[in-house]
Amino acid sequence: MSRLRANSITNKGANGAPTATNGLEVTGICTATDFSGQAGAAADFPNGLTGTTGTFSGNLGVGGVLTYEDVTNVDSIGVITARDGIRCTGIITATSFVGDGSGLTGIAVGIQTEAITPSGITTHLLLSSADDHKVLATGNVTIDVTGGTEAASHQVRIENVGVATVGFSTAFKFPSGGTPSLPTASGSLSLITFSVHKVGASGTTLLAGASVNFS
Repeated sequence: MSRLRANSITNKGANGAPTATNGLEVTGICTATDFSGQAGAAADFPNGLTGTTGTFSGNLGVGGVLTYEDVTNVDSIGVITARDGIRCTGIITATSFVGDGSGLTGIAVGIQTEAITPSGITTHLLLSSADDHKVLATGNVTIDVTGGTEAASHQVRIENVGVATVGFSTAFKFPSGGTPSLPTASGSLSLITFSVHKVGASGTTLLAGASVNFS
């Protein structure tokens, strides 16, 4: 076996790198400032590249499948498959979510109901948190609203607990401009449905249907 001992190796003209026509095999550590392919192009590793760590100051392009255990940021133009799920401590924003949602928690599904018991006051329906509003009214009560989303549909179920006179704020617009006269007797039941026409700084407008008396 021959041994070559030298501090540096150059080409014949001593003005560039030597050419290894049949390749170069290194059994130890190979250290370089840069690995380049032919004509200065990107280096090619047809048999793969294995290492313990790697740092990329720019972008990494992968034509096949990229498998990784832990990353900080993922930016993909295709589909990302997360075999063990996705854990997010912030907000996930998407143009659409696909699936039955059976495993989701902390979200509102179906009709949400609120129940309030006003007595002699102006009470506010929370349109942003409920679709169905149950009002157990006592005395003189005026129903107003807060929040809401345009085009959302709501219903108000009113039950008189004792004698009650129930009215509505100017946000409610009834057919032909008339305000319904609800029954005042104790135990009376009324139902009113409405849609949110608009919300905003200029005020909320609700398009209500005629009241239905179930007394």
